[in-house]
Amino acid sequence: MSKTDTLLNQVKVARDSYCKRISSISETQAKWKPTPESWNVIEITEHLYWAEQGGILGMWKTLYAIRSGQLEKRFDSIHQNLSVEEIISRTWKEKEQVPPVAAPRMGGILIFWRESLGSLQDVLEAFGNDLKDEELRVLAHPHPISGPMDFHQRLEFLRFHINRHYEQVGRIMAELK
Repeated sequence: MSKTDTLLNQVKVARDSYCKRISSISETQAKWKPTPESWNVIEITEHLYWAEQGGILGMWKTLYAIRSGQLEKRFDSIHQNLSVEEIISRTWKEKEQVPPVAAPRMGGILIFWRESLGSLQDVLEAFGNDLKDEELRVLAHPHPISGPMDFHQRLEFLRFHINRHYEQVGRIMAELK
């Protein structure tokens, strides 16, 4: 199994776990907020969709811009060879503000956003089939909060981000009981 395939599989495991966790939540429960400023499960899931969709699009656009010579192929960054967890610990505040492009904004029902999030695995795998293992350490587009990351770190971030919200949904579910 290639390194890219391993990273894609880690995202798939995180996504499947998240979708399984929220599959037992009713629509009424999915709308409940622990505090007025908190997100509910629908908003969290919509956020995950927009964040990942934008992340995949950004990676693919950057990959093609590098391959066509529109962007310089670069490897060095302030986060070179760091895990995504280390990057997050160095760059994120305790309660970070979501970039507007990844903010929940449409609302709706949980099943729509769960299925939409699940559908991104096919798109991610198509991107992964296009990405060569030797390109993993090339700088991708910068993360809006953390800054420069390579393709490996951006793929790690997808897994990390889903798992972070998996835990958040777990805390909400515990309060529902």
